[in-house]
Amino acid sequence: MPLDTNAAGIQVNSLVTPQTPLALTAVVTTANTNYTDTPTNAVQFLQSDAATGIPARGARLTKVTALARATTTATELQLFVGNAAGTVKRFIKSALMPAYTVAQTTKQTEADFGFSDASPLILAAGEQLWLATGVTNTGIVGRAEGGAY
Repeated sequence: MPLDTNAAGIQVNSLVTPQTPLALTAVVTTANTNYTDTPTNAVQFLQSDAATGIPARGARLTKVTALARATTTATELQLFVGNAAGTVKRFIKSALMPAYTVAQTTKQTEADFGFSDASPLILAAGEQLWLATGVTNTGIVGRAEGGAY
């Protein structure tokens, strides 16, 4: 193999940028209180086909947020990064979802994990993103946005 390429087909010393837009969602309902490499009740972020997570070459995520489907008490939301099989998941970040009573006349405050263009979450080839909640709820919907390599 020439020195200017690698097994992934990416030219060495060339700027590598995301190639396609990426949007993923996850819905968590049952509480996780385990911060080890095998958390219970963590749910994988998936694309709209509900079968595919982060593409094989990885991703650059610039926004990860969550909203509750129902009235919720304040709860810690947890992000984990794991291997493709999901057998090892590492706790990487948390965000506080404020208490909220669902009403058609009020706006819900979005829980934001704080990623941005200036401070993205980079997922390497083979890594997947998982969401968990500290308090059982009828559904907290997470959304991750960015680009796939």
